[in-house]
Amino acid sequence: MKKPELLAPAGSFEKAKTAFKYGADAVYAGTSSLSLRTRADMGDEDLIKTIEYAHKIGKKVYVTLNIFAWDEKYEEIIEMAKKLNELKPDAIILADGGVLEVVKQYAPNVDIHISTQANVVSMHSANFWYNNGAKRMIMAREMNKNQLKYIMENKPNNMEIEIFVHGAICFAYSGRCFLSDFISGRSANLGDCAQSCRWSYNIYVEEKNNQGKLMPVEVNEYGTSIFSSKDLCLIREIPEIIEMGIDSLKIEGRLKTEYYLASVINSYRNAIDDFAENPTEYNPEKYLKELEKVKTRGLTTFYFNDRNNKDIQEYEGKQYNEQYEFGGKIIDSNIERIIIEIRNRIQVGDIMEIIIPYKIQAIEFKVEKLWDTETDEEIQVVNPGKQGQTVKMKLPIKCEEGWILRRKKV
Repeated sequence: MKKPELLAPAGSFEKAKTAFKYGADAVYAGTSSLSLRTRADMGDEDLIKTIEYAHKIGKKVYVTLNIFAWDEKYEEIIEMAKKLNELKPDAIILADGGVLEVVKQYAPNVDIHISTQANVVSMHSANFWYNNGAKRMIMAREMNKNQLKYIMENKPNNMEIEIFVHGAICFAYSGRCFLSDFISGRSANLGDCAQSCRWSYNIYVEEKNNQGKLMPVEVNEYGTSIFSSKDLCLIREIPEIIEMGIDSLKIEGRLKTEYYLASVINSYRNAIDDFAENPTEYNPEKYLKELEKVKTRGLTTFYFNDRNNKDIQEYEGKQYNEQYEFGGKIIDSNIERIIIEIRNRIQVGDIMEIIIPYKIQAIEFKVEKLWDTETDEEIQVVNPGKQGQTVKMKLPIKCEEGWILRRKKV
């Protein structure tokens, strides 16, 4: 059985390394100013390191040039295309026909992938981009499984198909949104989304029989989150997706933490491998249990199973995971007392879990002792007062550098 590529976000070089460690076959990374996540930490030097590191370990890197560019941006786009032609990423992801023409001219040695921003929802549209030099189509998230099956059965053999399987869904057609620009002056289509569709809003209706008085429409104390969709999660649909022959499964989240990446990538890595090895015993609930530990929103299959699905919105205001949080990352495992770079407050007595790459079951343990990294003296608690704050602790199993720990809050 052919296994699809597992494609993960890389908002920085460190996040790329985490993604690869936990099972990603490829990552997608933005340029400093020409992708739809310009606030990610992937500068040009990080991008160079990411490509070199990935190719050294047999992995792939796709670079996004997927803004909808004004004419004044094209000088910069041309220079970036030239640079990418030298760096040799495995593909450039783009959405604009003008950018495609530039990439074909100035980066002729790099494959072209068509971004979900291009709203590819049909075989006709896919063929248009394919006939103009694109190798892969990243299909719009609004498509259902029957539409995807039709594409897979009728596409040219060399055309690759990629779909999103997990992460945030914009309240816009495949993410093409002007709400952020209108409200906050930050254009989502130029890479500076303020994530306005995840804010809470107060909505009022005009009472015609009460001299035009405005009556608030309230769902709860937070207001209503009518724009705020749940997160996409297709972990239960993995068997159908693999059997369909989809080439690449994409996880959203270049602005998410390494903890999020480790948990989500590891869940989908295990799901794909387990189904490929033993299809009859596939049980999505164990992977879903892991995904629940990192969710900040409700989960939905969006339109994959049902084009009429309305269960995509979250009417509970802002949500945060009340049970687990990012504990830390192992930065030195070659000593008895492991050095952890902490991301949240840790104290003696805390319950923590080690997320092990390629294993779905995390290892739970209790923090018995903590030691100050510099003085080696015992301490009771450590707070992340500065970036790179570390602490020493003993772990119940042999671990490796880069493994992620989660902390149980309740």
